[in-house]
Amino acid sequence: MDLRRLTILHSNDIHGDFFAKENHDNLVGGISMLSGYIHKVREKEENPVLYVISGDMLQGSIIDQEYKGISTILVMNMLEPDVVTLGNHELDYGLAHLMFLERCANFPIVNANLYIKPTETNLFKPYHILEIDGIRILFIGIITEEVIAKSKSEPLIGSFICIEEAAREVEYICNSYKDIDIDLTVLLTHIGFDQDLLLAQLLPKEIGVDLIIGGHSHTILEQPAQQNDILIAQVGSGTDQIGRFDLQINMDTNSIHDFSWQTIPINDQHCPHDPVMDELLNNYQAEIDGKYNTVICRLPRELEHGSRFRETELGNLFADILNYQLGVDIVMLASGSIRKTTLP
Repeated sequence: MDLRRLTILHSNDIHGDFFAKENHDNLVGGISMLSGYIHKVREKEENPVLYVISGDMLQGSIIDQEYKGISTILVMNMLEPDVVTLGNHELDYGLAHLMFLERCANFPIVNANLYIKPTETNLFKPYHILEIDGIRILFIGIITEEVIAKSKSEPLIGSFICIEEAAREVEYICNSYKDIDIDLTVLLTHIGFDQDLLLAQLLPKEIGVDLIIGGHSHTILEQPAQQNDILIAQVGSGTDQIGRFDLQINMDTNSIHDFSWQTIPINDQHCPHDPVMDELLNNYQAEIDGKYNTVICRLPRELEHGSRFRETELGNLFADILNYQLGVDIVMLASGSIRKTTLP
């Protein structure tokens, strides 16, 4: 039996979580220590190591917003992901700007369900095949319907509008390469954990999908779900943790012989800082502070925004500000646009 080992590290919904946070006596998260961990694993492991991202690199940080995602893509370039799929927030700056960001990326971005209607041409590569240490891996990207809804404002852009059609597209791609010796097939999705489960149910076993590495629902798992012999994983959001698959691949049957998976905490107990990344991020932060780090008022007490699903003091404050500034009768504020839980 020809068994090969492969490690896949994965993130999703990073959302501009660039800087570490203090948690008791530890530093937790941040791109610098995430980069340090990824590079440490790549250097120490004897078996090949891949790093993938399942969408939503953008938004969540003023550094991202100030540079319309260009800063984030440059940061991601330093993380050196092997393949990435789109999330809904990748379209926040518009489709044309997203195409520009793709040109800035030093890594492949895959998506199988956005295309140009008249010619049925994919906007992005629908899949990417990597060969490493003799292991041939097929990555396919699938995106959430939220992006589909946004793209409908572009009359020449279409998409597969339901999970059933996405499943058929995955089947079509897999069947197109059935004569090639694909050893591992991985779907990078940004459709949410429940939809990942449904997608796995809809996929015929004979097309050989092995893994779904997902995003969008910010789901934390103790162990990967298994549906229709497909392993499904997701690793919350931000940079406080990273997912890790250690796989044994049966090269004779093109399937996973054995695996382990864990959520690795990103903290200063075992993750070195990346000094080059620190320098880049500190330069961005200095530019942002020079422009925005000004006290405009002080609150008599801390205001909270502890949940997106109820009225909060911080939400009311922002709604009142918009109401006063714009002179409108009703303000409807997207709760998720408030990224912090408190304002001191």
